[in-house]
Amino acid sequence: MSLAGQTKNPPNVILILADDMGLGKTLQMLTFIQQQKNENKNYTNLVVVPTTLIFNWQAEAAKFTPDLKLYVHRGMTRRRDIAFFEEYDIILTTYGTMRSDVELFKVFNFHYIILDEAQAIKNPDSLTSKASRLLTATNRLTMTGTPVENNTFDLYAQFEFLNPGMLGHADFFRTEYATPIDKYQDKEKSEELRRLVYPFMLKRTKEEVATDLPDKTETILFCEMGKKQRKVYDTFREKYRLEIAEKLAAEGLNKSSFLILEALLKLRQICDSPAILSGDEDYGNESAKLEEITREIEENASNHKILIFSQFLGMLDLIRKHLDKMNIPYEYLDGQTSDRAGRVNRFQNDQTCRVFLMSLKAGGVGLNLTEADYVYLIDPWWNPAVERQAIDRTHRIGQTRKVFAYKMICKDTIEEKIILLQQRKQDLAEDLVGGESGFIKKLSQEDIMGLFS
Repeated sequence: MSLAGQTKNPPNVILILADDMGLGKTLQMLTFIQQQKNENKNYTNLVVVPTTLIFNWQAEAAKFTPDLKLYVHRGMTRRRDIAFFEEYDIILTTYGTMRSDVELFKVFNFHYIILDEAQAIKNPDSLTSKASRLLTATNRLTMTGTPVENNTFDLYAQFEFLNPGMLGHADFFRTEYATPIDKYQDKEKSEELRRLVYPFMLKRTKEEVATDLPDKTETILFCEMGKKQRKVYDTFREKYRLEIAEKLAAEGLNKSSFLILEALLKLRQICDSPAILSGDEDYGNESAKLEEITREIEENASNHKILIFSQFLGMLDLIRKHLDKMNIPYEYLDGQTSDRAGRVNRFQNDQTCRVFLMSLKAGGVGLNLTEADYVYLIDPWWNPAVERQAIDRTHRIGQTRKVFAYKMICKDTIEEKIILLQQRKQDLAEDLVGGESGFIKKLSQEDIMGLFS
């Protein structure tokens, strides 16, 4: 399979639908496709989504646009002759299937190609991004609540799909915009880029659209480690501080990145519970966060429905065991969960099911969980956009209650320092498209050592 080519003919319509998460982008797109069908019944559209959103699109289409004929192209038994696509209004597939079947897809001329959660193509050199640019369509759209998730190049990758060459060659864009904006926080370059992309972006906030949406309150919930957990944390912190200082001095920041990421991972795991560290050694199971989240659930589950996110499956397992002990009904979702729709429906409709545990990666996008009004982020990430996506599973159109979101932070640890760095290292993505970007790549050696001090 060759992925070197680019789109031969520029599309007629290009747009990034970048509304805030929770404003119903899927429904907007379905009604738009319905309107297109009303004008011409012979159009076939391709919608590419993360695997986790397949059921969401199916459910929304069945509920709101039942007249649209939708075919899901995925799985081992999917057909290899695609001429029958003409019989459908929507061909729904995943990014992985699109990449694998690009040789089939690229010979079919779609009316619209729509990429949902389009940050999936944020790396323009990835096979997925290259495959998307080989597809043939009269018009191209992307959908994402976070058009800039990590850095300015996320935006470049989307426009390479929408209209290749519009923002110049990758090297030109990197020199002219990405480096000045991401590395040096150049306000003038940020404004210049914003003017270039603004005409092709629909970005509305909740404040503009959902004026009757209840308030959302975000609070940091500080947890104080006990002596045993603190001893484990301090031992690992000092070990990594010495190793990183030595590595930085000898080889510089770039060659130290793997060790830094390893240290960040281990220390964040210890903040959750030393029990989830990998390896045979027993570091104990004292956990300030487990005690706190257990108390929060006991206090709030009778009157509220609760979402609990963690990046670590080990931490979710510890919480599950406590819920079992307390006889509190709950649902669970991670990357291995197959029946996502059933889990969501039970939580939404069964009043006895009070808690939903989910991994941040599997549950942070594409779910409507408006029955919940309490959200706990057990181990916050340094990318605020990811945290916002998780909270907006419940703070979205359809919510009738005030939403309370809590970031659980262990005092005097790397987590607290990450929060401070988030506040100090805000980059210019907000100026570009109203999103925020991660900051790890912009940290100096002094910043790095400060995390482990």
